[in-house]
Amino acid sequence: MFNTERGSGMTTDNVRKVLARAAQDARLPDGVPFNPHALRHACGFTLANKGTDTRTIQAFLGHRSIQHTVRYTELAPGRFNGLFKD
Repeated sequence: MFNTERGSGMTTDNVRKVLARAAQDARLPDGVPFNPHALRHACGFTLANKGTDTRTIQAFLGHRSIQHTVRYTELAPGRFNGLFKD
């Protein structure tokens, strides 16, 4: 999917190094998780906070069980906004 500067496919180690460098350049505090899995979680929470349907998030993230996806929607603060209109 992604290629290195030399044109070969990126390994998981390459991705981790790129993210570590980006975290350092962004001057993130030590202990802030900045790895592929943290980005995956951020994506799930962002989709949930935007009101994306839980089944859509499940399919996008590739979860077999809806229970793995529900954690994102349980914490979405705006999920009830507009549920009842005057």
